[in-house]
Amino acid sequence: MFLLLPFDSLIVNLLGISLTVLFTLLLVFIIVPAIFGVSFGIRKLYMKTLLKIFAWATLRMERGAKEKNHQLYKPYTNGIIAKDPTSLEEEIKEIRRSGSSKALDNTPEFELSDIFYFCRKGMETIMDDEVTKRFSAEELESWNLLSRTNYNFQYISLRLTVLWGLGVLIRYCFLLPLRIALAFTGISLLVVGTTVVGYLPNGRFKEFLSKHVHLMCYRICVRALTAIITYHDRENRPRNGGICVANHTSPIDVIILASDGYYAMVGQVHGGLMGVIQRAMVKACPHVWFERSEVKDRHLVAKRLTEHVQDKSKLPILIFPEGTCINNTSVMMFKKGSFEIGATVYPVAIKYDPQFGDAFWNSSKYGMVTYLLRMMTSWAIVCSVWYLPPMTRETDEDAVQFANRVKSAIARQGGLVDLLCSRCEPGSVSLAPERTASLGPRRGPMRDGDCHSCFTCETPELKEVR
Repeated sequence: MFLLLPFDSLIVNLLGISLTVLFTLLLVFIIVPAIFGVSFGIRKLYMKTLLKIFAWATLRMERGAKEKNHQLYKPYTNGIIAKDPTSLEEEIKEIRRSGSSKALDNTPEFELSDIFYFCRKGMETIMDDEVTKRFSAEELESWNLLSRTNYNFQYISLRLTVLWGLGVLIRYCFLLPLRIALAFTGISLLVVGTTVVGYLPNGRFKEFLSKHVHLMCYRICVRALTAIITYHDRENRPRNGGICVANHTSPIDVIILASDGYYAMVGQVHGGLMGVIQRAMVKACPHVWFERSEVKDRHLVAKRLTEHVQDKSKLPILIFPEGTCINNTSVMMFKKGSFEIGATVYPVAIKYDPQFGDAFWNSSKYGMVTYLLRMMTSWAIVCSVWYLPPMTRETDEDAVQFANRVKSAIARQGGLVDLLCSRCEPGSVSLAPERTASLGPRRGPMRDGDCHSCFTCETPELKEVR
């Protein structure tokens, strides 16, 4: 029989006590409050502390830059193209100087190399249009002590470097393990809870349990991101038989909304872990999952959605009509499919605060695992959610006009740009190679309501049916 030495026994006991204390703290301060939908205010206190630290860091940077006569902010940067503040004459002279050994005083008024300046400016204009900007991370007005957001700042003092290093230790050695444990707990409870509820006979008791299991698990997952959410106008929350539409910034939009409401999800059937979660959820709640072959059948999808909303006893459907993630500065064109069904639409505006962590998912740059790692190593996810009054389609309004009216209401409430694509005309051509390359070539002719420039018409995921 193996005997532990006194020192080894002490380590085992300390480890056991530490795990017991950690589990007790998780149970008392996170899991139990998530079950009852209450909060002790710890996250808001944490947010206020971060705001004070960010304010001090900004003042420190500005003062240090002024003392050393350094430029604190990089000018003319927008996350896509870095532009130098030079005039046309200066840039043409630079091009001539680099391409010729002759004295500039003897050069003619025009040289063939001058066309490179205009070619570059034309390409910058194409790549840096109002649409393409929406697929890059939003700029910050001040640094939030995350190295991933330090693109626009020139000067960092020694104190800030030490503070940044301390932040790295806190985020990766304390917050990340805690958040992973919470995420694992939330997902496990969701799978187990919905599976058990699925075996109960249909009725009010099953619906009651299903609702609270979903809410509890989503609230735990919200706490796994240290999400601080402010909900406004809750009297306008979506009701049964309707469609909830919202602007789309991140996959966690679903968790943000589902932690305050009970929705029927719409999506494609997946394999792996996501497939396990989907199969468990559909046992307890009438979610609408489509097989891969069914996704391409527009009429079949529309039929199933119509049947769902016509049953006033079924949950509201949650849909993101943009069909892709936008960087939370604007609202792109809504696809018209969900506005043709004839159901009551409940608009929801979601606005994230990038000062604590950028929630935008650039799917062409980051995979899902990398994105979730970035989320869990951010300081927090802070956002506001506005429930707008329900809207219905008017008699003299087609689906596209109705979609645009809902989009404008969401943009206005969330303080977002209601982006109108000047190229959204039949026969137009998209001029954003990076995005079109990631989505592949367009299949088939352009139809009414489609938009080449918004890059949402042929996405493989079923976020919303055209």
